[in-house]
Amino acid sequence: MITKEMLVQYDELNRKKKEIENQLDDLKKVFNAFFDISVGKDEKGEIEVDEYKLQRQIRTTEKFEVELTVQRLEELKMMDLILKKPDEVKIKSALNLGLLKEQDLEGCIKVSSSKAFYVRKLAENAK
Repeated sequence: MITKEMLVQYDELNRKKKEIENQLDDLKKVFNAFFDISVGKDEKGEIEVDEYKLQRQIRTTEKFEVELTVQRLEELKMMDLILKKPDEVKIKSALNLGLLKEQDLEGCIKVSSSKAFYVRKLAENAK
């Protein structure tokens, strides 16, 4: 059974969650600005403050640009590598087997990155 108290609690928790997410976003902006200045944009880094360590990790992902890759594969008569979009598994296999060269797909791979932070309290006896 759903009660009014449950709905009130959910509403309050949801508001707190949004407030916390906004505060976390603000802190992440400060952390990113610090690391951008101290180690460089899109570079990983770490800093220790008292018994805490802050680390910035950089994750990169690569994706094929769909239209350009399909066009290029069609030009290369590699139709079996195309579904409705480029089949990344088959393309990578074709690259590994030497059926395709990386130059054949130049400009087709889109690289993006994301930043992640980890904060952990260091062990007291580690200092």
